[in-house]
Amino acid sequence: MDANETNIEDNIWAGILCAVFFFLIISLLAFPNGPFTRPHPAVWRIIFGCSVLYLLMLQFFMFQNYKTIMNIFYWLDPKLEHFHINMEKEYGANCSDLSFDRIYSTIDVFAWGHFLGWAFKAVLIRHAGILWAISVMWEITEITFAHLLPNFVECWWDALILDVLICNGLGIWVGLRICKALEMREYKWASIKDISTTTGKLKRVVLQFTPESFTSIRWLDPKSTAMRFAAVCQLVIFWQVTELNTFFLKHIFEMPPDHYLVVGRLVFIGLVVAPSVRQYYTYVTDTRCKRVGTQCWVYGAIMVSEAILCLKNGKELFERTQGINIVLWLITQVILSVAFVYGCMLWHRAQDKYNKSTESPSKKGKAQNADNSPKHEQKGKKSPKKSPKRNVQKVE
Repeated sequence: MDANETNIEDNIWAGILCAVFFFLIISLLAFPNGPFTRPHPAVWRIIFGCSVLYLLMLQFFMFQNYKTIMNIFYWLDPKLEHFHINMEKEYGANCSDLSFDRIYSTIDVFAWGHFLGWAFKAVLIRHAGILWAISVMWEITEITFAHLLPNFVECWWDALILDVLICNGLGIWVGLRICKALEMREYKWASIKDISTTTGKLKRVVLQFTPESFTSIRWLDPKSTAMRFAAVCQLVIFWQVTELNTFFLKHIFEMPPDHYLVVGRLVFIGLVVAPSVRQYYTYVTDTRCKRVGTQCWVYGAIMVSEAILCLKNGKELFERTQGINIVLWLITQVILSVAFVYGCMLWHRAQDKYNKSTESPSKKGKAQNADNSPKHEQKGKKSPKKSPKRNVQKVE
């Protein structure tokens, strides 16, 4: 390839793209498969490669000062140089104004973002109790860090009614309904060559981007061990850190909420979190799984690296941190996560007892007869069907 001697920036950009391209080719060929097979395992290997590249980029940023990082962002988008966070803007003012126009004005693109985001989280986690725990605890997190991030300041009715009950609640309900529909769905994966009609072939192509199978998930078994209980509590707390990273990165490096870097990161993190949560669930619930999946480890490193990058470059912001608020937040997060998870476990135990008590007497009788039958009779029953001749001989 001939380099452009007059434009160094174009040469740098072309070199970066070329290095990324060949790295993703290597990841496609050499990296392990993820937990998903649709639309194709190769897609998830590429996403894994992208997550490794993103982690390496975060490590590179850790050794740069704030000015250097911002100059990189200005090189990607010169318009960011003229954008600054308005720290003097008042949020959550005039909370006593409950007029229809005031409430309607708060329902904007961010409300739809809340709804779609929680629907996606519901598809990932698939547990109503854990989802509501994360939703309520996130509102507490916003109150705790409202003195650092002004857009966390909200009126009580905005936080409790619009956010928790309407946007988050509807998103959780829709996501869980989608999960229930997919669990009951019959998947027919006929080869596209065997389909004669054009409409059938197009439908088969669309189905390629849906799960091959969709099994129900049970994070908390009534007989959960202490390790499994702690792992679910850890998931709830880590989810709060992931959400906080999004807002702190956007605030510290001063980017508008609708910027392509912010939106692109959200979509990318969502794609990385999906296999990570699945690998984490497998490790927590399957006794045969002895270690966490590689994608989950990489995402854990990404989450910690983003948090460290925020702490390193937001010194002026975190100097205003109220220490007592952070301590109380940590204590509250631990107590609430344990309380919610323990409550979910008690609920599962009560459901199991209720299901056993409502079983039909005929089923119970059959189960007892099967358990009380002599061992030599159980061994002799190889199949439920018996020939009439053997029955006649036994009667005689």
